[in-house]
Amino acid sequence: MSDRAVFVETAMTRTVAPRERTEYWSELINSYHRRLGYAFPRGGDFDGRTTLRRTSDYQIVGWQSDAVTYYRTHGHIRGDSDDNFRLLLPIAGPVDLWQADQHMRLPPGVGCLVSIDQPFAFALGDDTKGLLMTIPRREVDHRLGRAQLSAAHPTDLTSGLGRVVADLVAGLFDEGSSLTRHQFDTVSARAVELLCMHIVGDQSTGPSHLADLEATVRHYVRSHITDLDLTGATIARALGWSVRQVQLALQQAGTTPRELIKEERLQVAYSRLRNPAYRDWSIASIAIGLGFGSASAFSTAFRQRFAASPRDIRHAGK
Repeated sequence: MSDRAVFVETAMTRTVAPRERTEYWSELINSYHRRLGYAFPRGGDFDGRTTLRRTSDYQIVGWQSDAVTYYRTHGHIRGDSDDNFRLLLPIAGPVDLWQADQHMRLPPGVGCLVSIDQPFAFALGDDTKGLLMTIPRREVDHRLGRAQLSAAHPTDLTSGLGRVVADLVAGLFDEGSSLTRHQFDTVSARAVELLCMHIVGDQSTGPSHLADLEATVRHYVRSHITDLDLTGATIARALGWSVRQVQLALQQAGTTPRELIKEERLQVAYSRLRNPAYRDWSIASIAIGLGFGSASAFSTAFRQRFAASPRDIRHAGK
């Protein structure tokens, strides 16, 4: 896939005969999101339209359709597993979502992060519009705690940081055809980072000042990720805190200074391996420049994190 290849596709049921439209729609949505079940309240004549933006890492589908209910059972999951997350963003008309014995009504402006490897159902009324973004699990696991990963997360996207997330996703969808793959993926990753920050801020049960400290630590680490002597102690010294404060701030997010630094360095390495601007850098140079002691140590850590070698990721970006 070339760097300019953001795949774009538009499809609509009106291109097929009325008696074929529900089957056409079912096959289309399955091609975007794995195998699902469908219930069409009106039966045969169904009207729907989708527009797709896709790279090898991220996908955004915009839809507008008549009423339909989608569901995914244990049988669907066993036969066609997908551990990536979906960010559901209703734009017009409410969406009713059922998952893990919860019923959630999502009006426009309230998004929800959903795992489709847990049974769910969501029902759309007539003329419902929205966006559905596919997010690699690796971009979420290290940012949200286990309790937050195990349940759907309705979250307000009408103001503050939530509004920033919604605007980023909508902007990606609107401008996707004019962005390079690298640009699309970079903005997508930033939107996911901010979404997870928003979820943690909304739902953290710990003292609010620890959440603020955690955000400050993460920002400092990202800003100084190429500092080879970066440690919990140097972070604390630079911020004027104790090492214990830094440890406590990260503990609530389920990580440690060492793990956070390693994770952020691996994320930067992944980005650089996909970025054409670093195509002339050797893998060893990228590894050493980010503080890994050797190319072999980097390769081992990278493979454990992304289930692929650095060389595989670099070649996938060409």
